[in-house]
Amino acid sequence: MTIGIVIVAAGRGERVGSPDEGPKQYRPIGGRPVIAHTLDTFLSWQRRGPIVVVIHPDDEELYAAATAGLAASDITLAFGGDTRQRSVYEGLKALSATEATHVMIHDAARPFVDHAMLDRIAEAFDNGVDAVLPAVAVTDTLKRSGNDGLVHETVPRSGLYAAQTPQSFLLSEIRSAHEKAAALRRDDFTDDAAIAEWSGLSVSIVEGSVDNIKLTVKRDMTMADERLSANALLPDVRTGNGYDVHQLVPGDGVTLCGVFIPHDQKLSGHSDADVALHALTDALLATCGAGDIGDHFPPSDMQWKGAPSKIFLDHAAKIVREKGGTIMNADVSLIAEAPKVGPHRDKMRENMAAILGISLDRCSVKATTNEKIGFVGRREGIAAIATATVVYRGSQA
Repeated sequence: MTIGIVIVAAGRGERVGSPDEGPKQYRPIGGRPVIAHTLDTFLSWQRRGPIVVVIHPDDEELYAAATAGLAASDITLAFGGDTRQRSVYEGLKALSATEATHVMIHDAARPFVDHAMLDRIAEAFDNGVDAVLPAVAVTDTLKRSGNDGLVHETVPRSGLYAAQTPQSFLLSEIRSAHEKAAALRRDDFTDDAAIAEWSGLSVSIVEGSVDNIKLTVKRDMTMADERLSANALLPDVRTGNGYDVHQLVPGDGVTLCGVFIPHDQKLSGHSDADVALHALTDALLATCGAGDIGDHFPPSDMQWKGAPSKIFLDHAAKIVREKGGTIMNADVSLIAEAPKVGPHRDKMRENMAAILGISLDRCSVKATTNEKIGFVGRREGIAAIATATVVYRGSQA
């Protein structure tokens, strides 16, 4: 399964007012364009596949300026139509040319989508669901009125939900539904879930987020700017450290940063004893006070016997993101007399970058000997020291 992303950004945003300021997705909130905030979330999500951004044909320069500096080499641009429905269809066609099997369709004007919601949708896909709608239960009492301005009835709110995006589907099914709607010239659907329902697909609801608002009117833009600007008053940058050591015993090789290196010894441990990833896992957990690797994966639990340490690091990264963190940098120092790390350093960094969902230049691996001093010098073990830097949503205290 590969989850592709379609970001819909072709609208004019007329209800937000001040048309001379341009479409709302390119206006600044918290010092950056709305669409940049939205893309940041998807670009840093570990499970995301290729991304298609659907823009208005007149907005190429606006888009280029708004996304300057983003690590967006695998983003494809598509041009939208005169309706949101048509724009989504163009995005689905562009995404169909990639390896994506599933798709998340998201409005660029929802910049507060978070990784926790994306994870819930992906988990629904993992469980065999083909159409997923994030939504929040309606809590206000609802009234229905007529043209006379009088209340005609109170509508029971039980079972009512407010739909959000990203609305997510098996790519082939939602594209077929859009093709069917286009062939019949049906352009009156208010969202993609409605097209899916009309086409006969069963749509499952997962928990949305009250923060995942769509910026529609000027007040929404003002509130979003205030929220992000307030958070920016005090950047919440945290650094965590981790240390681990494993004993060397007779064997055929060691695993470090997920790379197996042939050697006349191996590292002893309950899992694959990847001392580097264990230290880095602890460093990440330290940035949000989430304990250490032993709290989450106790050696007494036999399910972790021989397990690849990628699982542990992936779990720590997920915890960090759920708590609002963005991983900025990961650094590992290995202390060993042998084997030589240098020939494998690039592959180690690539593994770290893939697991953490960050760029290669944010991952560092260094190695040194212990000058034949102590247990490392006697080749009795290998040690690792790791440092992780994470930026959390800022606070004022």
